Amino acid sequence: MTEPGTTETGTTGTTERRSPLDEVHRAAGASFTDFAGWQMPVRYSSDLAEHHAVRTHAGIFDLSHMGEIVVVGPEAADALDYALAGKLSAIAEGQAKYSLLLGRDGGVIDDLVVYRTGDDRYMVVANASNREVVADELRDRTAPFEAEVFDESDDIALIALQGPDSLEVLQQTPGFGIQGPGNDGEDFAAALDGLKYYRAIAAEYDGEPVLIARTGYTGEDGFELYVAPERAARIWDALRETGGPRVVPCGLASRDTLRLEAGMPLYGHELGREVMPVQAGLGRVVALSKEGDFVGRAAIEQGTPADAPVLVGLALEGRRAARADYEVFDGDAPDGKRVGVVTSGALSPTLGHPIAMAFVTPDAAEKGRTLTVDVRGTRVPASVVPLPFYKRGA
Repeated sequence: MTEPGTTETGTTGTTERRSPLDEVHRAAGASFTDFAGWQMPVRYSSDLAEHHAVRTHAGIFDLSHMGEIVVVGPEAADALDYALAGKLSAIAEGQAKYSLLLGRDGGVIDDLVVYRTGDDRYMVVANASNREVVADELRDRTAPFEAEVFDESDDIALIALQGPDSLEVLQQTPGFGIQGPGNDGEDFAAALDGLKYYRAIAAEYDGEPVLIARTGYTGEDGFELYVAPERAARIWDALRETGGPRVVPCGLASRDTLRLEAGMPLYGHELGREVMPVQAGLGRVVALSKEGDFVGRAAIEQGTPADAPVLVGLALEGRRAARADYEVFDGDAPDGKRVGVVTSGALSPTLGHPIAMAFVTPDAAEKGRTLTVDVRGTRVPASVVPLPFYKRGA
């Protein structure tokens, strides 16, 4: 027997997880890939078309593989201040904050988004591959506090609507309202208009609760909807019907090129247990000013070695894209000094040239410096450029 949302595959009985929207994706002709044990859509039509849809109108993503872990109790705020790098006690109800779960050595175990959904209730959103690790770490770290940790991932589906038309589409979709009596579509539209970035509202769809957050991972305006799994397909279909051709279903491939253009790190590429936050440009996420201890504080305060690699953006010449693990050199000579390695790379659909993020030695990280990337045996010139590569409205 398998759990709901899973199937057994192969002769070894390996369990794969499927989204509550799995049938919707298959009916739409999606291609699938394994992601942290989940069968998730990698694309529906083409990576390029889906990428451009988000930049020009709107794309809809299934992110139900993400983990949602709830921390609740009178000391939940203090517990999270100790467990995470940020000062979570400082955020207001209805606010979200990007944070990091650090190891005692200061390395990044996972990057997270934390929502304060009540006075003493927080929802921690973890990467799919780290869901169990994050839940276990939070249970261990919050044990001395009057707080409890619950992994509610199986009870939550996550839909992201991203792009310049996402606000209008969500406002016009029938069935949505603000939680509580006496609210209608006009109240809902006004609430969305006033919803700031990294804020969330308790809404409802056909009378059932939905948490709607103005967050995302694409560099565009957009929303993430946390819904009950059994209502996910109905909401997905409603958003698509309202948006018509403006709302395009998008897979993980376009999500990756979108976040790369926006300079957003991906765990397992730009972030990992061997990476200190300052190396990835995330030193600001660590709240050294907060009172008391937190896991990883001592290591962070010791600093990183002067020669520790740092994350940079690279703009490559030509059309040949760099990929993860390609080597970066100082100069184009065969005996040129190796100075780093690419963590993510692609031919940017928006900018029209190859871009990459890479860890390089500090002496090679100067903006404007010319390096080369070994792309399948050819040294391709690349300039060090500021992140992000793409900024909405710029």
